[in-house]
Amino acid sequence: MKLKKIVVFFTGGTISMKVDPRLNAAIPALKSDEILSMATNIEKHADLEVVNFSTLPGPQITPKIMWSLSTQIQETLLREDVDGVIVTHGTDTLEETAYFLDLTISSKKPVIVVGAMRNGSELGYDGPSNLSAAVCTAISESSKNKGVLVVMNNEVNSASEVTKTNTLSLNTFKSPEFGPIGIVDNDEVIFYREISRSKNYNISHLEDKVALIKSFAGMDSDMINFCIDNNYKGIVIEAMGRGNLPPEVLIGIEKCTQKSIPVVIVSRCHTGRVLDTYGYDGGGLQIKNLGAIFAYDLPGQKARIKLIIALSKTNNMDEIKEIIQTK
Repeated sequence: MKLKKIVVFFTGGTISMKVDPRLNAAIPALKSDEILSMATNIEKHADLEVVNFSTLPGPQITPKIMWSLSTQIQETLLREDVDGVIVTHGTDTLEETAYFLDLTISSKKPVIVVGAMRNGSELGYDGPSNLSAAVCTAISESSKNKGVLVVMNNEVNSASEVTKTNTLSLNTFKSPEFGPIGIVDNDEVIFYREISRSKNYNISHLEDKVALIKSFAGMDSDMINFCIDNNYKGIVIEAMGRGNLPPEVLIGIEKCTQKSIPVVIVSRCHTGRVLDTYGYDGGGLQIKNLGAIFAYDLPGQKARIKLIIALSKTNNMDEIKEIIQTK
């Protein structure tokens, strides 16, 4: 039987690192063919084509790089001989890139994002195992039309739900609300539940000057004013609890509304959605009445990615609100 062709985009991250003895710290060192050679028997499961996209650690990935990656993946998926794509990525920004790809790539073919928590010099290097699981997921017919998936530690999560929850654990990537959508067991992907695919957006330019601000006790509008003065095009605020803020922050939100700068409200809590439940000074009802957009259960980093895409599509506030609040 002919093997499926899977194109692997290597972008960097811990999966491609080893410890430099001079620095006594991990740096990019492993080439793509070295990593693939450690994934035993991987060539028996898929016909792999490699694209050496970059060797960047996660924190060096930017929205512009995500957009370039998305564009190249979209072009690759249009090829009739390609059955799916895998992206290796640094875990620090993996969920943001995965979500960006999920919102911008329109294809029924599987797109899998994978990384590693241990570098190639550490005992228990998990890169080859995670890559093997990603291949098993990418070649499965059941992985089609599920949007972008993140495969780590033999668990499969949707890019729209997953987040990095721990700085060290191999099972750091979790979907806090509903759990993984599947697992990889005995070289086979098994899905537990169906998910609704994210709506896709075509963008012709990228507006990435968008801030993310975390709320805190006693907060005022200083940081919002800084963003306004420095020509930020949008702001995401991780509000408290249900979507509430210290009253002084509302001064800055009102100023943003007057200047047509969209303000998106999420919660700094790990789970649950924001809502205009409270009517006291600084409560969600006041914030919503000032024109802020409630992003329901999106975490801050993903709300920022979505606001970037929304601003790249339109300047119309109603349209931006619709994009932010559409699953």
